[in-house]
Amino acid sequence: MWTVNENTFDPSSQHHKETIFTIGNGYLSTRGAFEESYPGERRATFVHGVFDDVPVAVTELANAPDWLPLNIFLNGEKFSLVTGALHSFERSLDLRTGILTRRVRWTSPSGHTATLTFERFASLADQHLLCIRCLVLPEFDGQVEFRAALNGNTDNGGIVHWRWLGQGLHTLPNGEKAAHLLTRTRKSGLDLAMAMQLVTDSPLPVEFWDAESIPTLRLNLEARAGQPVSVTKMVGVASSRDTAEPVARALECVAVSSGWDQALEAQQQAWSQEWERSDVIIEGDDEAQLAVRFSLFQLLIAAPRHDNRVNIGAKALSGFGYHGHAFWDTEIFMLPLFTFTAPHIARNLLDYRYLMLDAARAKARQAGYQGAWFAWESADTGEEVTPVWVPDSRGKKRLVRVWTGDLAIHISADIAYAVYQYWRVTGDDDWMAGQGAELILETARFFASRAEWDASQEAYVYRDVIGPDEYHDRVNNNAYTNRLAQWDLTAAIQVAGWLRQNHPQKALALFDKLGLDDGQFAHWQSVADRIRLHVRPDGLIEQFDNFFSLVGVNLADYEPRNRSMQEVFGVEAANDYQVLKQPDVLVMQYLLRNEYSEEAIRANYDYYTPRTDHSHGSSLGPSFQALVACMVNKPEEAYEHFILAARADLRDVRGNAGDGVHAASAGGVWQAVVFGFCGLQVDETGWTVRPRLPRHWKRVTFRFFHRGQQQVVSVPDK
Repeated sequence: MWTVNENTFDPSSQHHKETIFTIGNGYLSTRGAFEESYPGERRATFVHGVFDDVPVAVTELANAPDWLPLNIFLNGEKFSLVTGALHSFERSLDLRTGILTRRVRWTSPSGHTATLTFERFASLADQHLLCIRCLVLPEFDGQVEFRAALNGNTDNGGIVHWRWLGQGLHTLPNGEKAAHLLTRTRKSGLDLAMAMQLVTDSPLPVEFWDAESIPTLRLNLEARAGQPVSVTKMVGVASSRDTAEPVARALECVAVSSGWDQALEAQQQAWSQEWERSDVIIEGDDEAQLAVRFSLFQLLIAAPRHDNRVNIGAKALSGFGYHGHAFWDTEIFMLPLFTFTAPHIARNLLDYRYLMLDAARAKARQAGYQGAWFAWESADTGEEVTPVWVPDSRGKKRLVRVWTGDLAIHISADIAYAVYQYWRVTGDDDWMAGQGAELILETARFFASRAEWDASQEAYVYRDVIGPDEYHDRVNNNAYTNRLAQWDLTAAIQVAGWLRQNHPQKALALFDKLGLDDGQFAHWQSVADRIRLHVRPDGLIEQFDNFFSLVGVNLADYEPRNRSMQEVFGVEAANDYQVLKQPDVLVMQYLLRNEYSEEAIRANYDYYTPRTDHSHGSSLGPSFQALVACMVNKPEEAYEHFILAARADLRDVRGNAGDGVHAASAGGVWQAVVFGFCGLQVDETGWTVRPRLPRHWKRVTFRFFHRGQQQVVSVPDK
């Protein structure tokens, strides 16, 4: 199961299909819009790190100039699914090679019939190279005309980020013609250049149309019934983030290209290497098999291989949702895939957080704290870009206050957790000494300063916070937040000791830089030992102070519904009910699973599961719900949660896949298979598996790296 297929054209699902047919290469991704365009489309290409400001509102990834336009004219009539007669339509995304193919048989309004086959890919072998090939099989004699363009007139839902700087026609060293387009973001001042050439077997000259912001190459070919004609559009792309001369770099990319066949061969080889590291084989469940590979593909095409200044946003690079901002989603849901299968990518993603340390320190300092408090939503600078107000889903004329940017402090611990996991799995001591230790120490310093002593409880507390469950804001002592803060403080003390012992000079320099001494470490230990954690004798953990006193809810009473419970109750009223967007306590117990007994985890699983809004709450929840169900030996129940996560995008079960893929859910799907059903556990002594497969799964085979050595695991054992 390697292909995502579509056999009919349904305009009502257009945006969903644009998302799931997204292609990319870790530098950029392009949604699955048609080359010839279609009304109402959400046409977009997003390039990592190319952000721009929206006045007063937000920083967002700018929808890049469009490299797709390739219009076909049959005897002067433009091919379009809006006109004429559509006889057949099929589209497929080959996950093994990253090739998107569409085949259409169509008759023009005047009766000219042809089969058109479009293929495209973003080269994984050369991140600056993009390729489209169109083959036309005419059923008439006459003319087939190709018009290829670069369109700088793109926008983000009406917001225009680009201004035109220039364009032109060039003669390449091989004598071929190439056109370029150069644009610049209006606020951030980033230049982006694209260059294109048309490659065909015909020696006919290519005509250049110098339309401002839409440079176009035109080629007219003779058509004979039954004889195919084809053209390949090769596009180079580069920005001023990559080079001081983006036009020259884009032109060089197309100039050195040897054409479709050679580029395709390099693409296939590059993807073969990716799958050799990361593929998961599930025997006995075709739907799960395809869903896992689709999830892996979407994360792999968003993963920065050559840039440590960018992160992966909540929608990866596949849609306009969340403006390209990165959340805790990366570290807790996506990054484990890369830590275990592509450590070089994981290191880039963690480097991004290290490079944003100064911004995190500034946020903490502005709030009156020490250390590093990372932005809840982060873009190019690491500064907080969470919107303060958003439209209310129950009435767009009303605004709702967004508190996560002000109160979601757990993200600093999430980042520290990801750093520590990377170190434990890879054994990358050099990176830990050079970057990782500082990240863990600075986040711990923040949690030590953010903690308040409550004499009445004789405990350190964290008041006025938001945990992962965003149905409840401005709560005190969120269990996830408090427990991860405690973990961070303890881990920081351990890392400080390791650094002193193994890299004494670096330890002295870093401790001096951060103002740390034995007195500070002793205080951290005191805070960690006395953080408030409300655990009942039966092992049940209260999600936050007074959660057990909230109004109980039987979610079955509200079915059927197509809204979240927060929408049902209202944003403010949802605070009063025992209904969760996602189960904080269970996520916390999964992350720290070696510190809880199976009985304690089961008590919390049984309590919080019926109180969680699985189908309409957070897309992040079902995969981790599956993980915890496996931990308490309920694989069949785990599968119900897993398949909900697996279907999030392919079946658009939440009705919002048109905004982009659910990237965290994709990472959670991989974790559910590897850590949940297969039961992979890694510690200082090595690794083990404890399989808990669903009954209908025959075997699962997966790969991961441990301390630089690839492991291939098959459960049950062969």
